[in-house]
Amino acid sequence: MLRSFVAFALKRKDRHVCAETAVAWSAKAKGQMQRHKRLRVVTRFAEYLRAENPRHEIPPQHVFHPHAHRPSPHIFSDEDIRHIVGGAARLGSPGSLQGKMYSTFFGLLATTGLRFSEAACLRFSDITPDGLIIRQTKFRKSRVVPMHPTTWAALERYLVDRHRIGADDFVFITQRRTRPSHGVALGTFRAVCDRAGVGRCPSGARPRIHDLRHTFAVRALERSPVGRDRVERHIVALTTYLGHARIESTYWYLERTPRLLKDIAAACEAVVAGAQP
Repeated sequence: MLRSFVAFALKRKDRHVCAETAVAWSAKAKGQMQRHKRLRVVTRFAEYLRAENPRHEIPPQHVFHPHAHRPSPHIFSDEDIRHIVGGAARLGSPGSLQGKMYSTFFGLLATTGLRFSEAACLRFSDITPDGLIIRQTKFRKSRVVPMHPTTWAALERYLVDRHRIGADDFVFITQRRTRPSHGVALGTFRAVCDRAGVGRCPSGARPRIHDLRHTFAVRALERSPVGRDRVERHIVALTTYLGHARIESTYWYLERTPRLLKDIAAACEAVVAGAQP
């Protein structure tokens, strides 16, 4: 973003951050939220530079008012996921890689909580005995993601057929020998969900691939051990496993299911009663 802004500012012969230029550059974004994000980035940049040179101007705030609404996730049941993975396995013609690829891909997302882009960008060299190496993704952080033995087994079965194809070294490839795009994969995912009878979210929205990650996070929190110290360690570990930059991003999942809300209420009542939660 900053490189784009600087290029725009240089064309206007600016040598310092100019508030008018910052607003004009931000306004070039298509959506209101994106304009707000652009201006916020330039504002932080200007504040940093202004500490050494007061000629840099701080852009005005609240020029673009975002209307962000984080969609409510669809939390799948174990049976839902089995139907999705099984339905995906029946895609394509007999003997083709398509069904095996999508069933393994969706199953991996469901059992590891990986982001779509993280799974789609996996290469053969990222598969190690310790787990999957996720390289510098959303927050420029790399991590190792261990896998359950059943996930390992499913991935190894898929790799037997995948290695016969050759082509690029991406783990997951489509019939066109390219890694899956989000648009095509989403259409496939929703078609599989429709056939499996998974249906729509309570809000009326259709399920998203990202809901597999949401489901993983919620189920992991539901399996948290009892005791304040143990819960804290569990959440910190989950934050690292999911690749969150802040632990607050993991806390967001605490309100996603009635069971978690009930557990929170019980812990609060214990605190009020003077007992150790």
